[in-house]
Parts: sequence; structure tokens; C-alpha cells
Amino acid sequence: MVRAIVGASFGDEGKGKITDMLAAGSDIVVRFQGGSNAGHTIVNDYGKFALHLLPSGVFYDHVTNIIGNGVALNIPNLIRELDELSSRGVPRPHIYVSDRAQVLMQYHILMDTYEEERLSSRSFGSTHSGIAPFYSDKFAKIGIQVSELFSTDILREKVSRICELKNVMLEHLYHKPLLREDQLLEELISYRDMIAPYVMDTSAYLCNAIREGKSILFEGQLGALKDPDHGIYPMVTSSSTLAAYGAVGAGIPPYAITGITAVVKAYSSAVGAGAFVSEIFGDEAEELRRRGGDGGEYGATTGRPRRVGWLDTVSVAYGCRLQGATEAAFTVLDVLGYLDEIPVCTAYEIDGKQTVDFPVTRLLEKARPVYTVLPGWKCDIRGIRNYDDLPENCRRYIEFVEKQIGVPIRIISNGPGRNDMIIKQD
Repeated sequence: MVRAIVGASFGDEGKGKITDMLAAGSDIVVRFQGGSNAGHTIVNDYGKFALHLLPSGVFYDHVTNIIGNGVALNIPNLIRELDELSSRGVPRPHIYVSDRAQVLMQYHILMDTYEEERLSSRSFGSTHSGIAPFYSDKFAKIGIQVSELFSTDILREKVSRICELKNVMLEHLYHKPLLREDQLLEELISYRDMIAPYVMDTSAYLCNAIREGKSILFEGQLGALKDPDHGIYPMVTSSSTLAAYGAVGAGIPPYAITGITAVVKAYSSAVGAGAFVSEIFGDEAEELRRRGGDGGEYGATTGRPRRVGWLDTVSVAYGCRLQGATEAAFTVLDVLGYLDEIPVCTAYEIDGKQTVDFPVTRLLEKARPVYTVLPGWKCDIRGIRNYDDLPENCRRYIEFVEKQIGVPIRIISNGPGRNDMIIKQD
């Protein structure tokens, strides 16, 4: 079975923890898109970790971890993550990297930073990880595949072309130092030596594993609302965040993905700019941010305070539909235990009319939240392992959300630890 674990909203929903839990019964965990621009936070017996490129199955010795062709591969970052695991007592994971993945270069990070500086107040809230320039180069056909690292002749030809194009922008648009061919070639050769032990045809490996009936998890980065086609464009990421892209980003048949778990946060959060209808501000936001997640709502990659708000079932229902969710995982439910009442955004008001359909960005920016207020449960629910043992108002909140989003909630996370989890039966 191939199951995809993906975000229903902006990202930061807690996908890493869900993948970490489900990896216990899996043979393979795959990253199929994105790069080092976001992180998955995992708390386990080894400690607390923020993974950026590594799949969340790296803590299990029986799991093979794969970085697919759709990933923006920052090779030094990948090696640093592996070394950090080892330094903290985690056994060296089994990991393979697609020979068709493309290499994220240091100049991608520079170009990303320069463009955000140039845009100033009109910037996209980039993490300065080089993601947009990387994917731009990939589709402009001046990217560098991992397989090409092993041909010095190909690298020399590509480096020449890259410098010719990039230096025009660096000189005349950004007014920054120019790239040098010899330095780029040296950088690429060093990357080849770093990544060589891990490179293989991961598409063939996965297709064989599917035929053998192996259990495979696909781990998505960010969420449906950050998808470049269906999200809050242009304030989106640069690779598809949808489960459907898993087939492309890993090189398997689309019909192989038979289960899709959409991860839904019990409230809303986001890093970066863009429309956020249910966002809250001031002391109310700071209280939720301080209590949120494990150690507060701050980006695993950037450390930036996340924007927070109440759960928005309009956007979550839309995200679940786009993901093709067969089930939902509901996370950080324990955080809401301090509230007397819990608002849920169940409709938008746009130009005086109410709608439950998620609109295009130009209309979304005019939307105002319409709330349904539910009673809180006013107690700590950490440590509860059976659904029926949850407070009545907590169960009502879950079942209300389940009805609003149209997807059964089968996994409930009620704490930061690996075992803080409830499996809800239908």
C-alpha cells in the first residue's frame, strides 16, 4: 500500500509526527517535493528534531528513506542533517537519493535573497532557501540533475551557460558580485563526492517495492493552500504540495497511491505572507502562539513567529478535496484546552454574501470570517489514549469539524510526544 501524508492548509500541521508514527509499520518513507524551506518537528526517545530534507522515517532502523526526483536537493544541508542525527545518538538511517533529483546551488539561495531585498515590502516572505530560483531553473532547463554530477564535461558546459545567464541579472538587476565558472565547478564536484554513496534509480526501486507489496509512506511538505496551482497564488511555494504530485515527484504510477491522510490542525497557523481569513492578532494571538505546538508556534526552519488564527473549515474542506483525502489526522488538539469558547470559521463573507466555497485569491483577500462558536472543555487532555475518554465538548468539537470538512478524522494528536495519539474508530 502507498499512503500519502499531506497538509490540508498552509503547512505546519504536524505531518512529521504523523509520518513518524505511521513509519513504525512501514517499509519505506519518501519525500517527493519541496526542499529545505520548511521543517517537520519530531519528538521521540532521542529528543526533539527539526527535519528539513530527511524523510521522517529516519528514526526507524527498518525503514528505507528516499528523496525523490521532485525534491530541491540541497546536498550540504542533507549531509549536515545526517551528521546531526549521528551526533545525537540516532543510528545512521538507510537513505537513497534519486539520480533524477536536481541540485540546489548556493547561487539559488543568493538569488532568492537578492530578489526578496529588491521587492522589499512587496516580497513573498521567502525563507531564503533558494526554492523559487531552483524550480525556475529546473523548468528553464538549466538545472543540474544528480546524475550529471558524474560527468565533468556536462558540468563544464552547464556552468558556462549558467554563468552567462545569471551574471546578467547579478550585474544589471541586483548589482551583486558575479559568479565564477571555476568556483561553480569546484562546488559541484564537492557535491558529487558528498552524495555519491546514496544515489540510485529510486523510481525503479519504488516500483519494485510496490509490486512486492511493501508498505510505503509519501511525506508532503507544506499544505494545499501553498500549492502553486490551487493555493493562495502568488503567495505559494514553487512545487506542487498535493498528494497527486507524489506520483510525479517519486516516479510511480498515479493509481499506486491508495490512501491519503490529510493533516488538519485544530487551529490555524501560517508562516509567510498571503491571505489568512481566520487570523487573529494582539494578546489573543500571542496567547495561542505561546501555548501552541511544542514550545510555541515558531517556524521549524526559520524560527519566525507563525501567524495564528482559529480553525477555518472552509479552507480545510477545500484542502482535503484537493488532496483527495481518504481520512484526516487532527493535531495539537490539546493546545485548545485553555479556552472557554472556541470559534470556528465555517463560512466567508465576500461583498456582502456568504459562501462556503474557497475562492480565488483576489476574492479571498476581501473575505471576512463567519464564526460558529463552540464550548471549550477547559482541561488538559494529554495522556488520554481512548476517544471515548475525551471530554464531551472535546468530542463535539472533533465531530463538528469532521462534519464540516467532509472527511473522517481517524487520528487525533493530543500532545507533542510520539505516543500522544488517539486512533478514532468509525
